[in-house]
Amino acid sequence: MAARRILYIGGTGAISTSCVARSLSRGDEVTVFNRGTGQRPIPDGAESVVGDIRDAQSVRDALGEREFDAVAQFTAFTPKHVLADVDLFEGRVGQYVFISSASAYQKPPQRLPITESTPLRNPFSQYARDKIACEDLLVGAYRERALPITIVRPSHTYDHTLFPTRGGWTDIVRLREGRPVVIHGDGTSLWTLTHSDDFAVGFAGLLANPLAIGEAFTITGDHVPTWNQIYGWVADAAGVASPAFVHIASETIARLDPAQSASLIGDKAHSAVFDNSKIKALVPEFGTTITFDEGARRLIEYYDARPDAQRFDPERDAIIDRLIAAAGPDAAAARFAELER
Repeated sequence: MAARRILYIGGTGAISTSCVARSLSRGDEVTVFNRGTGQRPIPDGAESVVGDIRDAQSVRDALGEREFDAVAQFTAFTPKHVLADVDLFEGRVGQYVFISSASAYQKPPQRLPITESTPLRNPFSQYARDKIACEDLLVGAYRERALPITIVRPSHTYDHTLFPTRGGWTDIVRLREGRPVVIHGDGTSLWTLTHSDDFAVGFAGLLANPLAIGEAFTITGDHVPTWNQIYGWVADAAGVASPAFVHIASETIARLDPAQSASLIGDKAHSAVFDNSKIKALVPEFGTTITFDEGARRLIEYYDARPDAQRFDPERDAIIDRLIAAAGPDAAAARFAELER
């Protein structure tokens, strides 16, 4: 059987790097197209082609008339981006795979678990609305012109470099100094976390798969801890035995820190539990093998070994202090509350 020819647009992000590696392990012939400025190295065995996906002539110069069994688009965020791709790739790819987002699903969700048939509506997040508009455009092209599309909706996917907590490394510094960090709400809402290596198994299984054409797939796995557990595992991995946590209402955080409003009110403030039966039916080997207690250990080990990568954000640190001060004594009194681990 001939190797499948896969084009990754992006290919060096937290999610896509793992997907490239998975495709290579399956024996695919992988080409990675990007500007050559990614912070992660392209996995050995993949062909690197440098160009600018936002410049149609650059794409044509770099790829010529080459055809691919599948193109995986990790860098399209607006309908303008998708329209340009349709012009570039229609008629020369067997499958166009668009990376959408689970944030596009109805917020707040009316029922759980979230499935592929859950309505797409998020009035709180422009990012989500743009992804929905991209999906609408592609579904129209599939219906009207038989464009061979597949839509993939990941939720919160991380690797050894990406913290799921809002403060990132700044949270680690605060915890190790015995200073409190903020958890939104009461910390008991459920949040699905997916390691990029697990996501890649499901994703690579969809590429050049004729049964995926015209379909949308949620790829998240079944690991659904509470936010209290997530922060607790981060603290454990950082070696903090008695972490200081302050719970603050999501609406209060959004009001006092508007930059967090879309990602919080439009996503993380709501429990997110997903039904992965559709992707599992097509890719039976997909599942959760890395839970966040292990993921947190990998994160801390990575950054502790790389002091130059540690990014303490004084502005974020000051915002956390302001949030705690504004929340008042009730929140402060709860900062050492015993959390489930």
